[in-house]
This record gives sequence, C-alpha cells and structure tokens, in this order.
Amino acid sequence: MSQMKNNSFSDPSVWVDQYGDLLFRYAMMRLRNKDLAENAVQETFLAALKGKDSFTGKSSESTWMVGILKHKIIDHYRKDFREKTVTDMQTFQSGEEQTIDGFYDAMENPKKYPKDWMPDPQAVLHSKEFWTTLQDCMTKLPAKVSHAFSMREFDDMDTAVICKELGITPTNLWVMLHRARLQLRACLEMNWFEMKK
Repeated sequence: MSQMKNNSFSDPSVWVDQYGDLLFRYAMMRLRNKDLAENAVQETFLAALKGKDSFTGKSSESTWMVGILKHKIIDHYRKDFREKTVTDMQTFQSGEEQTIDGFYDAMENPKKYPKDWMPDPQAVLHSKEFWTTLQDCMTKLPAKVSHAFSMREFDDMDTAVICKELGITPTNLWVMLHRARLQLRACLEMNWFEMKK
C-alpha cells in the first residue's frame, strides 16, 4: 500500500527556524560537541528534505525530524565504537578510579549515599540550569560511556538494541552504565547539589 503525502507538511525553508533549536539541543545533549551536533542537525534537514514524500503525518513533523536525528546520532555512535576497541572504552583514567573508590568499600558496599535532592525534584528536572550542569558533567565522561548512557537513559533504548547498535555485550554495557552513573553522581553532587544548599 503506498503512503499518502501529508498536505500539512511545512515548507522546508522554515525548518531551521521551526526545529533548529530543538534538534540542536537534542544533538548536543547526546554528542557533547557543538560541531558534531551542528553536522547531525544539517544531515537531519537534508535527509528530511530527501524523504519528505514519505512523511505520512502519523506523528508530528518535529517528532519525525527527531527520529531522523536519532538515527544520525546512532550512526555516529556506531562509527565511533568501531574506531576504538572495547578495551579502550573500559580503561579507567586515574580520576575515574578515585571517584569509584570514593563511593564503595572493598566489599562493594556504598561508603555514603547520594545527597538528598532539593524539596521538589520535578522543579529540578525542569530547571535549565540543572540540564546545563548535567550536560557539562556528561562532557567529562569518556565518549563511549556517554553514548551508551544517552541511548539508555535519554532515548530509553532496550539493552539488546543498544548492544546490537554498538557491537558490545550486555556485560560491557552494564559496566559502562555503572561507571557513567557513578561519575555523573559525583559531578552533580559537586556542581549542582552542593551549590544549591
């Protein structure tokens, strides 16, 4: 059955104004690099222009474009993972070892628990300042760990899908997510929660 073209498809000449900021923020949070984010958004607009006749209107135009961008970002992750070995991905830097050692004793029991969130966690999640701090903390993660964390936590992708896309095992993914959470926790405690006391 052929797909019908949706007559409400907007003029591509206004896409940058309508969707540029949304797509750039989405890409920046995941790619952590302005140039990479800008390139991904440009590729998204080109792909949308080439594929506009396939847009059926089952979702909003912005959702359709975010879907295209998501695939562009996954393609970048795939390429990045192919260029570096899993061993590189799992190598700790000395600061990472200290961060993890600071949270756990020899029996892997927590030495301390995370500090309490502010009285209204929902307000924190809607705070632009919080997301800016989180983005800064994400840039401190190794690139591959950040990619895996973004796919799991921001894009809500299943373990099997992430492992297939990135060519890693579930164990590799678990280790990466564990390290990401520990490092983000330390960074947020220092740069967000401590500042908000």
